[in-house]
Amino acid sequence: MKADIHPKYQEIKVVCACGNSFVTRSTLDQELHVEICSACHPFYTGKQKIMDTEGRVGKFKQKYARK
Repeated sequence: MKADIHPKYQEIKVVCACGNSFVTRSTLDQELHVEICSACHPFYTGKQKIMDTEGRVGKFKQKYARK
């Protein structure tokens, strides 16, 4: 491996919009701000948020409901 051609691989702090933060390793040299993380993502938390805009979810369920 050639010397001094690879970027530094160092610890950085990752901060989520939900307030959660953790330390990981990266070639970045500053904090990383993300919008969603494993503490607030529905896949990991098991909580799903459905935003019902103008009753669209209700209309869909009513239209395709089996009778």
